[in-house]
Amino acid sequence: MPLNRRKFLKKSAVTGAGVAFAGAVGAPAAQAVEARKGHRPVKRYALTVMGTTDLHGHVFNWDYFKDAEYADAAGNAQGLARISTLVNAIRKEKGRANTLLLDAGDTIQGTPLTYYYAKVDPITAKGGPVHPMAQAMNAIGYDAVALGNHEFNYGIETLRKFESQCDFPLLGANALDAKTLKPAFPPYFMKTFRVQGAPPVKVAVLGLTNPGIAIWDKAYVQGKLTFPGLEEQAAKWVPKLRSMGADVVVVSAHSGASGTSSYGDQVPYVENSAALVAQQVPGIDAILVGHAHLEIPELKVTNAASGKTVVLSEPLAFAERMSVFDFQLVFERGCWRVESVAASVRNTNAVADDPRITRLLKDEHDVVVAYVNQVVGSATETLTTVEARYKDAPIIDLITKVQEDVVRAALVGTQYASLPVIAQASPFSRTSEIPAGDVTIRDLSSLYVYDNTLVAKVLTGAQVRAYLEYSANYFVRTPAGAVVDTEKLTNANNRPDYNYDYVSGLRYDIDIAQAEGSRIKNLTYGGAALDDAQQFVFAVNNYRANGGGAFPFVASAPEVWSESTEIRTRIAEWVTAKGSLDPAEFASVDWKLTREGTPVF
Repeated sequence: MPLNRRKFLKKSAVTGAGVAFAGAVGAPAAQAVEARKGHRPVKRYALTVMGTTDLHGHVFNWDYFKDAEYADAAGNAQGLARISTLVNAIRKEKGRANTLLLDAGDTIQGTPLTYYYAKVDPITAKGGPVHPMAQAMNAIGYDAVALGNHEFNYGIETLRKFESQCDFPLLGANALDAKTLKPAFPPYFMKTFRVQGAPPVKVAVLGLTNPGIAIWDKAYVQGKLTFPGLEEQAAKWVPKLRSMGADVVVVSAHSGASGTSSYGDQVPYVENSAALVAQQVPGIDAILVGHAHLEIPELKVTNAASGKTVVLSEPLAFAERMSVFDFQLVFERGCWRVESVAASVRNTNAVADDPRITRLLKDEHDVVVAYVNQVVGSATETLTTVEARYKDAPIIDLITKVQEDVVRAALVGTQYASLPVIAQASPFSRTSEIPAGDVTIRDLSSLYVYDNTLVAKVLTGAQVRAYLEYSANYFVRTPAGAVVDTEKLTNANNRPDYNYDYVSGLRYDIDIAQAEGSRIKNLTYGGAALDDAQQFVFAVNNYRANGGGAFPFVASAPEVWSESTEIRTRIAEWVTAKGSLDPAEFASVDWKLTREGTPVF
């Protein structure tokens, strides 16, 4: 009798059961390949596992922010419609009965398409739509998907609704119920592959998500879910899967391979621990890696306990690549053994969209295109982020101005209303532009690409100074007199642009000739040197407020207000209310780069 997947998922949230499909392959059974080894026949079987990750709502090769086909300098293409074409080709080549299709998370956030069906026409509404990502992934035939941290961005209700719309399980062995400490989602998925002339091959997929969820989406998960380390939970589940008869164990991990964390010591678990899992936990054959948005065609890691090689692969995000693991199994001494694993990536720019997926989601796509092209105001001049990483740009001042205004209004009538409000913002994109003339939702959305919400914290002047010093570590130390190359000036210590912050309402210089920790000069507030004891209300996005980027003091600072409306929406509301977007109303040069007192630009 077929398993009722929705009833089972409801049960699994309570019991921590996995998802097992015995004999779930519906296509014709594969035949074991026999070779002569002396006089004894050797049975072999070839299995192919395909994997994507960090799809972030990309169904089509379309840039909603530019209202055009996606294009970049590297010639990449994006979208599940392209992935579908690759998947179809491999299934045709290998036989669908000999393949698995997995994803390593971050599925339902990242484009206006996903935002629209979470917030504008939400899937959680009574009689609401089926999420486009569920529609596409169901149609393509995914077998299992690991939870990513961005799955939690819209709250647990939205995630559970998405889960109910999927024909595949969302796996998270280390996403535990905070009270029972049992898995709140299925930890694993198991599939049996029938092999003609030989015993079946049982493949287990263990899903692991990112411990950083406890920080990044604290407002949604605190007291409800807890996220222990990947290594710990893999060590618990892999032996169980082997004892259940798994011949092959694949891990789908929403965790990079670098062994580093962006959140410092706020969480006692490693953010990017996929390689550590491979090294520390015996019994794993391969790991589909996610989260880091890097391309790793094949990485071989030796397990410290068994000495066996574990093969890792991470495809590029946004459906630009797909990883392919080719397994060769041999039947020896009454059981199947993985003889070899090879990984590679396929490029979606080599194929066309699958017309079946295009037809399926054309209506949803068209609705969102119309939505993002709504005109909400007009700009007196063109604003751009091209130089925002190293020059105080008016377009970033727009973000801080909106945040200041929203927080000031929210604190009216409270004990904090008399405190000065300052705000934080980052140059998320290097290509955002608000053109002179009509301003649309897509123009503003391209400026603030994340679904962050606004939080108000209280910091002292001394804490703000330390915050700015930490932010200034983003710049590469450049001596006075040395040539300044703007392409090499930023991202010191591999810090991404989104972890460099402007802070409004203050004036300061950043002396890039100085060592880290000694760069903030001439820091003033209201025309006078900053008083370390002065208190400020700090308007900050929820990622930063919860410790994202490991900026000092902010995570532990008193929180005086927060909301669930996205900062992107607040910007659109502000521009709509003003009608005109004039830099004279929000722009000011608050900071500049210097070297020993001389401005760099």
